[in-house]
Amino acid sequence: MEPMAKKETAPEFDEFAEDYDVALEKGLALSGEGKDYFAAGRMGWLANRLGQLNQKPSTALDFGCGTGSATPFFFETLGISHLVGTDPSEKSLSVARNTWQDFAVTFRSTENVPSSEADKVDLAFCNGVFHHIPPADRAAALASIYRDLKPGGYFAFFENNPWNPVTRYAMSRVHFDRDAILVWPHEARGLLRSAGFSVVRTDYLFFFPKSLAFMRGMEPGLAWLPMGGQYLVLARKDP
Repeated sequence: MEPMAKKETAPEFDEFAEDYDVALEKGLALSGEGKDYFAAGRMGWLANRLGQLNQKPSTALDFGCGTGSATPFFFETLGISHLVGTDPSEKSLSVARNTWQDFAVTFRSTENVPSSEADKVDLAFCNGVFHHIPPADRAAALASIYRDLKPGGYFAFFENNPWNPVTRYAMSRVHFDRDAILVWPHEARGLLRSAGFSVVRTDYLFFFPKSLAFMRGMEPGLAWLPMGGQYLVLARKDP
């Protein structure tokens, strides 16, 4: 049984903003890789899947962007023209604004996202966000993402994989992840469908640590196997 939810509030993440990357790297150290390896891997995988669907998004939403560490990969790998990053932590947003000034990105509070037609995006993205959202609040969070996505747009829902014991152990080493309630892949698909999305596919990523890097060429063929460190549920907002 999973532990009871511990609601991660904006003040809590304000506390973590300055040392977020250091703490994250501590958890990832088991893999032998840093956070940029995983950020590049996620975005590269997503670019491949979107390409297979003949999708070339121009605008994107990074929901729960934190300090904005995924920002350069949206532009360099996906080739988008404008990014909106949202987060409840004002301190994290302040770090993001100071760090990524050279990119066409707007950082806003999660509570203050405009919802006019002109502000809707082609692609929504989140990574490791929903395990910090109490189960009772997840439907509302997905509703806000659905609202801000253009009809026909795609949502890339990345989460840490509860089936992977190394993922669980790595999270136990990070102070802001210890009390997180993981989202099982079937739960993610159910939540997305309930929010109005059509589920396109589920993929599993990151099977081998750096010490077994010579085996990583096998990973695309293992995307069906629910043992990767993370998973992606790719969903679509139907026109």
